[in-house]
Amino acid sequence: MDTKRILSALCYFSIMFAGILFPLVAYFASEDGDVKVHAKKALLSHLIPLIPLPLIIIAVFVDMSGGTGDFPVLMFSSAILMVILSFIVLIWNLVKGIKVLNIK
Repeated sequence: MDTKRILSALCYFSIMFAGILFPLVAYFASEDGDVKVHAKKALLSHLIPLIPLPLIIIAVFVDMSGGTGDFPVLMFSSAILMVILSFIVLIWNLVKGIKVLNIK
């Protein structure tokens, strides 16, 4: 098996063990153009679940400072959105990593 295909697939699979770190290191350490392309795509896809994070932080302050005792709807809906996005990105990265390994 080709080393660049394995490294490219590991960039996608790293969502389960190294997160943002592995694709970042692979991008800067590799001289191969294909590995750099896959590392960049994997890095960007690893960052997608962080999009609702500012909304969650704002929601914590808004929901908790209100003092009305209501259920913090904004905070929980943002957290649920983050979990759903994380699951979708996990599946997408697994599929992309398998596709990279299966390319003949």
